[in-house]
Amino acid sequence: MGDQSPRMPYRQGPPKAPPARPAPASGKEAVSGEAVSGAAVSGTTAERPRGRWPSAQHYAALDLGTNNCRLLIARPQAEGFAVVDAFSRIVRLGEGLSATGRLSEAAIERTLAALKICAEKLKRRNVTLSRSVATEACRRATNGPDFIARALAETGIHLDIISAEEEARLAVLGCHVLIEPGDDPALVFDIGGGSTELVLVDTSATVPRVLDWHSAPWGVVSLTEHIGYAQDRAGRLDAYARMRAIVTDSFAGFADRLPRDIARPRLLGTSGTVTTLASVHLELSHYDRSQVDGLIVPASSMRRISKDLSGMDLAERATLPCIGTERADLVVAGCAILETIMDLWPAERLGVADRGIREGILRRLMNRERL
Repeated sequence: MGDQSPRMPYRQGPPKAPPARPAPASGKEAVSGEAVSGAAVSGTTAERPRGRWPSAQHYAALDLGTNNCRLLIARPQAEGFAVVDAFSRIVRLGEGLSATGRLSEAAIERTLAALKICAEKLKRRNVTLSRSVATEACRRATNGPDFIARALAETGIHLDIISAEEEARLAVLGCHVLIEPGDDPALVFDIGGGSTELVLVDTSATVPRVLDWHSAPWGVVSLTEHIGYAQDRAGRLDAYARMRAIVTDSFAGFADRLPRDIARPRLLGTSGTVTTLASVHLELSHYDRSQVDGLIVPASSMRRISKDLSGMDLAERATLPCIGTERADLVVAGCAILETIMDLWPAERLGVADRGIREGILRRLMNRERL
């Protein structure tokens, strides 16, 4: 199900970002490649902590989205933190939600299986303090509260259903160090499974100030399920155009509020969509966070890749490295959302962040920053 754990811990901080790379010369893309509340969970255990730092104080952040369940465990280090364990699994909790308004039993079972693995990691690492949050799928589902109660009973993890605004702020807090230098406001976005958050920030201070934000009810899962699939190329291109139109309409109010005449728009994305497309741009044979996080990609390359993917059928997309069967059906919706954001905020370059909500939670837990 796409589990990922780092072989070695990494430091959370400004990366040594590789320079922007030009798009491949060929028109054929070689596509590759995604305040502490009472709800905080303490992962305590009677056994002695294991790992390379048995006496270190460990913190954890769990982000349960519409599509993914992701955990990060870290210890404080200098002005940031070092990750000592992580887990990521595609669970598709929101599968079918747009049609039924409920979390399906199959999706709940997949998610509980992932949460049980997370709970074991929390115990094994002897986590001092953690916070676990749930986002759009649980906000929208009529049985969301029932699922939260069941998750607590079966895994010991108390999920806090956060608002769209807090989701947006946590994402910015976790990735803002990757915003390119500049004087004008910058736009940060997070394309999720069930929603997309857009945040306009003033970066004149060390910690950005939120100027405006918007949450649209379209993510890669909800948009894909709403539009459906087409068998022929013409149908696929038509579906892509309809996706673009729907997302454009959902952004309209925010678009009207955006400042005009920005000299050099700055854009930073944190989501599986932008990291996957960044892998495409780099022509990676497999996903490599060290090459993707902090990358700057020409917007024209992202548009070209998006258009190429929108015309491919499911089988073609599934054969591409770093997309595969798990992302093949959802990546096109992400492309449609991304292109619409680039229409909204026409930056020449796109910053890519493989960090976001979890890192934002950790920085709050460690009292590093607040936003």
